[in-house]
Amino acid sequence: MAFNTGLSGLRAAQVELDVTGNNIANASTVGFKSSRAQFGDLYANGFLSSGNNPVGDGVRVQDVKQSFGQGNISFTDNGLDMAIDGDGFFVLSNGGEVQYSRAGQFGIDKEGFVVNNQNMKVQGYTADQDGNLSGVRGDLRIETNNLAPRRTTNLQTDLNLDSRETVLERRVRDFSLQASAIEYESFAVSYADGSQDYSVGPFATATNPNPSASDIAGQIGSAPGVSASATTTATIASGSLTDSDISGATDFQFSINGTPLTNLDTVSSLSQLASVISNFGNNSISGRVVGGELKVVDSSGEPLQVQWGDGSLSSSEDGVGEVFVTTDRSVSGVTTDSTSPTSNFESEFASTSPTSINAFNPIDQRTYNHATSTTIYDSLGNSHEMTQFYVKEPSPAGGVGQSQWSVYLQVDGEMVGGTDQAPYTATFNQDGELASINGDPNGEIIITDWTPKDPNGDPNGADGPPADPTSVVSPIPEPPTSSAFVLDLSEATQYGATFGVNDQQQNGYTTGRLSGLDVSSDGVIFARYTNGQSNPLGQVALASFNNSDGLSPVGDTAWVETFESGQPVIGKPDTGTLGAIAASSVEESNVDLSAELVNLIIAQRNYQANAKTIETSDAVTQTIINLR
Repeated sequence: MAFNTGLSGLRAAQVELDVTGNNIANASTVGFKSSRAQFGDLYANGFLSSGNNPVGDGVRVQDVKQSFGQGNISFTDNGLDMAIDGDGFFVLSNGGEVQYSRAGQFGIDKEGFVVNNQNMKVQGYTADQDGNLSGVRGDLRIETNNLAPRRTTNLQTDLNLDSRETVLERRVRDFSLQASAIEYESFAVSYADGSQDYSVGPFATATNPNPSASDIAGQIGSAPGVSASATTTATIASGSLTDSDISGATDFQFSINGTPLTNLDTVSSLSQLASVISNFGNNSISGRVVGGELKVVDSSGEPLQVQWGDGSLSSSEDGVGEVFVTTDRSVSGVTTDSTSPTSNFESEFASTSPTSINAFNPIDQRTYNHATSTTIYDSLGNSHEMTQFYVKEPSPAGGVGQSQWSVYLQVDGEMVGGTDQAPYTATFNQDGELASINGDPNGEIIITDWTPKDPNGDPNGADGPPADPTSVVSPIPEPPTSSAFVLDLSEATQYGATFGVNDQQQNGYTTGRLSGLDVSSDGVIFARYTNGQSNPLGQVALASFNNSDGLSPVGDTAWVETFESGQPVIGKPDTGTLGAIAASSVEESNVDLSAELVNLIIAQRNYQANAKTIETSDAVTQTIINLR
């Protein structure tokens, strides 16, 4: 029996040496999991009893068990190398046979499939042409074709408009009135913001029964939003005074407001007389000849009288006062006071159309408050520059707690969105948040009139405006069929801070070539293209087992499913009990080389000791044989 006991010990020690040697041999094998031999003692047992004094029969190898503990993760220079940080196995297809491995040294074969060193195809969740991951598992494949361009269908702009900016554009009504026609009038000026009307007039009063044009202009100009000036013009009709009257006179005289002009002896024509008048001591008075008529103008609007004659001031002409009125956009109307049946001021205001001063001009930066540009793309992948202009506007009528901005849009220097006819109106509330654009609380502008053009200004062949602009909705349905796109300003604000673009994103891009691959922590393989895009190509699948120890190794650091392991549970990395993926990394062998060398010494001693048992048994047996 001692021979058998020693022999079983030799066998066990040999297995332990083999296991330890295998661990040492694979100390540098990526994804390798170390093993250890497990032993059990042997006893001779009867059917009913094991005997009073059972003696062991030796030892047997019960199992060679692998340790699936985590190995160290080291970085590599291969973008497709992957290491599992946690539980799980890569799923590999070997010609239809499914195997599982922790070795993540992957590459690409000639057909673009992701494979390991044995050309087994890596399994994962495939993606469609738009990069949307599906729940369908299959062979992961890297498409090396050029990335097709994508037209811009949505542009999101998050910016802040400076509420401290002033209104640059002025919309005014300019008209003139005869002072004598309105001196007895009174009227009320009303305002767009709903403030109380401002009453003006009557101008002729008991204390000032004959107001001058200057007096009238001063009172009109006192109304908010209204400015006024006045002139008085004395016109000497053609024929009443001619060149011959001046040059043929022996003693020609001319006076203004009772003050005679001097140095007239050298004057021989109306034009020379006009020059002398302009040099008159009163700087507001000037003279000019128009169509044979001599006009004496007092730009102050004060009363004016001119007299002339040969030897005496036998002829005279009184000046006619004229008031020039300008009203800005804050003035919404002029109404006749109840004491005046009619008002020339009211009728002139109503019949005069507003004109713009310093109106928006995209090539004149003095006519807009803010501007920002970004690149958008047409259906062929051609880039175009879109510019947004923002112009501060007065607060709307009754808009207490509201502010308004006009929005103009331009692509490649041409106005779009109909803003060449009328801009969009962005309204902000008292908190500086966008309330609406043209009444739409969603803060979106749909551009339906853009025709992509080449540098020469001709259509470049890309999709143009939709046939029915009214059918375009937001968001633009996929696949898009026109150049229409949505400008989303819902995040825009108007605070008392410097203008700034916080974020600006659009979903279009030009075509691109594959330039590299990236793998995320959840196993998604991204293709990087030369156009700056990154498109998901698929996601690596991981498998876990209820009993990993039941897996059967088949070599090349791979295992297959067995009855003892149970069926695999396959899912996405970093979900459930599955580990995360470390990109450009591999998991090293989990062999502890120092411990294995010590185990090697122990196995050697065990082998020697069991051999000694056999040697001793042989000596005892020989002693018995030698008995005579």
